[in-house]
Amino acid sequence: MVFNSNLFLLYFLPIFLILYFLIDRKFKNWLLLLTSILFYAWGAPKFVFYVAGSILIDFFLIRVMNRSESGFRRLLMWISVLLNLGLLLWFKYMNFFVDQFDVMLSWFGSKPGEWTKIALPVGISFITFQKLAYTLDVFKRQQPGFAKLQDYALYIFMFPQLLSGPIVRPGQIALQITDRQAQDHIDYKLSGFYRFIIGLAKKVLIADVLGVTVNEIFALTHEEMSSGLVWIGAIAYTFQIYFDFSGYSDMAIGLARMLGFRLPENFNSPYVSRSITEFWRRWHMTLSFWFRDYIFLPLAYATSRRLPKERYLGLRADKVIYLIATLITFLLCGFWHGAAWTFILWGAYMGFFLILDRLFLLKWLKKLGHIPSVVITFLVIMVGWMLFRSQSTAEFWFLAKKLISFHPAENLIWLNPKFWTMLGIAIFFSFWGGFKNIDRWIGTLYLEPGNKLILSFSAIAIILCVLCVATIASTGFSPFIYFRF
Repeated sequence: MVFNSNLFLLYFLPIFLILYFLIDRKFKNWLLLLTSILFYAWGAPKFVFYVAGSILIDFFLIRVMNRSESGFRRLLMWISVLLNLGLLLWFKYMNFFVDQFDVMLSWFGSKPGEWTKIALPVGISFITFQKLAYTLDVFKRQQPGFAKLQDYALYIFMFPQLLSGPIVRPGQIALQITDRQAQDHIDYKLSGFYRFIIGLAKKVLIADVLGVTVNEIFALTHEEMSSGLVWIGAIAYTFQIYFDFSGYSDMAIGLARMLGFRLPENFNSPYVSRSITEFWRRWHMTLSFWFRDYIFLPLAYATSRRLPKERYLGLRADKVIYLIATLITFLLCGFWHGAAWTFILWGAYMGFFLILDRLFLLKWLKKLGHIPSVVITFLVIMVGWMLFRSQSTAEFWFLAKKLISFHPAENLIWLNPKFWTMLGIAIFFSFWGGFKNIDRWIGTLYLEPGNKLILSFSAIAIILCVLCVATIASTGFSPFIYFRF
């Protein structure tokens, strides 16, 4: 089940909210947990048992770990980590590993073996990262651990953020699971409703409109595709993926807020970034912080203990440590996004520019000034999204050549006024955070609880909701891009 379907908007969500608001407070978590299991099982009835089983094992394993000391505690931590990574590797990456093994066999003239493709459970990457965060935080005694199984299950299964995040740390939500009475008031519900509709409008009215034209452009044959169309498609996809994913995050944050939860923000005007380093502080922030805290920093610390010298190849040891940790972290980040060489190369691409930032690019961009650095960073990001979207490395190289060759071709796609209008709106709302005077209004747009404009903004939300539902009814719904991961 997806947020932008009429089934969810007109039936599932209203019925759930009515029950949730009417039921006694002590039963709210049970209702939310059972509803979340139903929500997940609706589209993946078989996989819900795998997730539920791993939650059950993890809870008791970590419970024992939390009471243990020394080596046995570390052993249980590694069992939990390997269990969760093993499930992720099996479901998400085993097909990729088998395909690569078959390619190696073909080099020696052998035929590929028989293999039944494994289906990918929706949201497994996000579920795994939240479970790993819990295991590691409890192990490091940064989190006391959930006292009840149903609380831990709700932390993992809560349907607003179940499928595509934000990735929530246990410390960010543990107290809210047990007590959110202070956030159980009408302002919180109205601001949550408004935030949910803002996200829905981003997805349905902007991202999906851009996506139609993007799909048409990249469905053309190589001979039919002009450089101009590739540029339009690349720019449109850059805004499509932003409004698609940030739209989901807004909907998740808004839904959770209606239920009394406060989830962490996931986006902060990423396209106004003046460097790739800044971009990763603004884009998918919960994932960036997860990789920073659980991969990059431990890698940097481990590397620092093995590099006693002060300089290597003319670079200070701290820079060498940063380069090694950054490259490994972003290779893993790319692989996390998908089991394909294009994602691995995308991670390497992003890591490469982060390394350049550290070496000299940040100083160079600063000298260029604000607007040139934003434009250059945006172009680097756009090329990266082309690699991210490509089905193969060969397809990406073709598109990259088209971007710089200015090859003309007959325009076979009608770029209608609706597309240009939504592209213009997407550009405006993506870059308006770069202006200081306008940046102050972004907080108003997202409407924090207690804002005096809450009733006016709620009326706007109702109008947008009607437009979105009517659009979905006439054109159908499309899955969120990040559901693939």
